[in-house]
Amino acid sequence: KVELGHPGRPWTRRRGQGRGEGKLEMRGTGASRQASGRPSVSSQGMKGSGGTGSARGRGRLGLRGLAAGRFRLEKLRAQTREKLYGDSGACKVSIKYDPDELVRRRLQSPLDALKLATRGMTILSSLAKFAVSLKLDELSGRSEQSTVQVRAAELRETLTELGPSFIKAGQLLANRPDVIRADYMEELCVLQDDVPSFADNEAFDIIERNLGKTIGETYSQISSQPVAAASLGQVYRATLRSTGEEVAVKVQRPGVLPTIERDLVLFRWLAGFLNDYSQRNLGCDAELIVDEFGEKILEELDYDQEARNIQDFYDNFRGDKFVKIPWVNRALSGPEVITMEWIDGIRCTDPEGIRRRLNVNDFIRVGVVSGLRQLLEFGLFHGDPHPGNIFALEDGRIAYVDFGNVAEISEKNKQVLIDAVVHAVNKDYVEMAGDFSRLGFLSEETDIGPIVPALEQIWTEALGKSLSEFNFRNVTGKFNELVYQYPIRIPERFSLVIRTLLIQEGICMTLEPRFRFLEVAYPYVAKRLLTDESLRNRLLQVLFKDGEISWDRLANLVDLAQEGGDGLDVTDTISDFIRVVARDRELRSQLVAAATANNRIEVGEIQDLVLKGGQLVDTQRLVNELVTELPSLAAYFALDLSKAIIAPVPAPFKNKRRF
Repeated sequence: KVELGHPGRPWTRRRGQGRGEGKLEMRGTGASRQASGRPSVSSQGMKGSGGTGSARGRGRLGLRGLAAGRFRLEKLRAQTREKLYGDSGACKVSIKYDPDELVRRRLQSPLDALKLATRGMTILSSLAKFAVSLKLDELSGRSEQSTVQVRAAELRETLTELGPSFIKAGQLLANRPDVIRADYMEELCVLQDDVPSFADNEAFDIIERNLGKTIGETYSQISSQPVAAASLGQVYRATLRSTGEEVAVKVQRPGVLPTIERDLVLFRWLAGFLNDYSQRNLGCDAELIVDEFGEKILEELDYDQEARNIQDFYDNFRGDKFVKIPWVNRALSGPEVITMEWIDGIRCTDPEGIRRRLNVNDFIRVGVVSGLRQLLEFGLFHGDPHPGNIFALEDGRIAYVDFGNVAEISEKNKQVLIDAVVHAVNKDYVEMAGDFSRLGFLSEETDIGPIVPALEQIWTEALGKSLSEFNFRNVTGKFNELVYQYPIRIPERFSLVIRTLLIQEGICMTLEPRFRFLEVAYPYVAKRLLTDESLRNRLLQVLFKDGEISWDRLANLVDLAQEGGDGLDVTDTISDFIRVVARDRELRSQLVAAATANNRIEVGEIQDLVLKGGQLVDTQRLVNELVTELPSLAAYFALDLSKAIIAPVPAPFKNKRRF
């Protein structure tokens, strides 16, 4: 029998357990990105939702009254749940869309209710047809092996026919092994957001309505047809009349917002009926998944927000000589229109063109490092870096476009992700399992003991004999299998992080089949640990284990960081480290203990590090900065060292008092 959900798991969660950890903050407007990011539930809110809503529901027994009453209750549940998750210290999430408000907008009149019902019947008939096919396969006795690929392709086609909401939902499910089985995931991975363009005169009307000017007043020239089209909008090439600059003008597809809002109302309603089943059998909250999806897709339709996203990316990469972010003209943008710099380059959909004009290995490295900076440095990353959204410029830079799908990750989770990479390098699988727990892949109640050997096996097989044999897609495939065996849930939009990394690796391997992600990622993380002031404590945690320093780990970090190229200067790191040691007696003792392991000074290891470090430090600058600290530090170390290596002298007998 073909099922879209999971086969049974050996472990199950209690209702509500392990949901909501490790959340990513959605890109919202000002208030939605406050520290808590969650609405609180007041007694007044209780009264409004329960009293008034119930009275309205009793007074109007029609579709609108029943739906509104139900969604008020669901909203209250969601607010309470999110408040609890916020108090647990999970990554914040901003709630930008309101299920109750969606119901109000989509059921304002009998005509609206009819449109919603009609859309529901269209969806139901398409999905019922697919369900009948599954049932006929079961009754005919045909093996699942022979039918699953056909049905997976049929599901992909059905989602495409149902429109943008279902296309986006399918793309989301393609990275949710905790929700949908692997063979269907593979088919949904090729789901394309490729639809015919809408009429140009409609697009030009939308531009004029948003900008309050005619096309001729704004642009001296604009393409007669779109240069690109997708389910949510399309893009024109134009020239600004005021400056002569070439720009891309992105226009939202007319009528797409009401259609998506109707779909979200229906999705949320259906999720309410399926929630108990999804919690018992999949270990996840169907309503929460719909809410995550609703927040994401409505964000993509908010062009004002996308303009802010572009500006944030532009500011983050300002001065970066390897990355190009287009500027955005906020004065010529609106809720349905964005005017931004036109990018001239080679799309990554043309790998042969890139190979002919650029050094492929250099370009790949630039792309991977820019992606890692978004994720681990800025905490603001491009959620849809498919080949059509990435350009290779003639000077070797990488350029990004289309910033509707953008997500933030908290400072805490950025650091845990760095920890996970370091633990992977050091093959510390117990700590790696702990990282998964801290990121929300495992609930706090889960015993990580049985998971550690599974992680070790996956990572060992993935690495093979060296980093050059690593393939991120293979690791993801193995991890997806782990999701079916253990109570693991992919937290919120960490599925988006995984999807982003997979897309990036896919682009790189198309350009260079021998490319291996970790050969670039490891040196980048090592360099950040050694040079980033905000990660000093993380560096100490990496180097010390069970109270002892590991010279091998330090040497490994230095070697990896040097592989990253662009030079490595650890002067500031050494300077900060010396200042900390000068003030921390316990740390000095640990360093001395490590230097005198087994009652002998580890001369060889220290000498090797000094030789390596000498090439990475501006000695004159270091001495100038620490001239006041060095004498006292040398004295402290000499005293601690003498205590460690000189045999202790027995305390003299006290003189006995004579009588």
